[in-house]
Amino acid sequence: MIYVFKTSVKNKKQVRKLKPDINTILPNEKWSFDLEDCDRILRIDCEVNIVSRVKDLLHIHKFYCEELE
Repeated sequence: MIYVFKTSVKNKKQVRKLKPDINTILPNEKWSFDLEDCDRILRIDCEVNIVSRVKDLLHIHKFYCEELE
């Protein structure tokens, strides 16, 4: 399943900061940010529901994160 989140992540430096933690909670999943999109999209291809874990992680790092449906 593909999960799509609107975020407040603005640049590659912030993505690099998040990368180790995202890889920890999603070790075998594909994920990417689209920072060119106005919603700064985070896409995750994952078989299990990871919405709350991803939102919690981004909030810990002081980023806005909302799942788009």
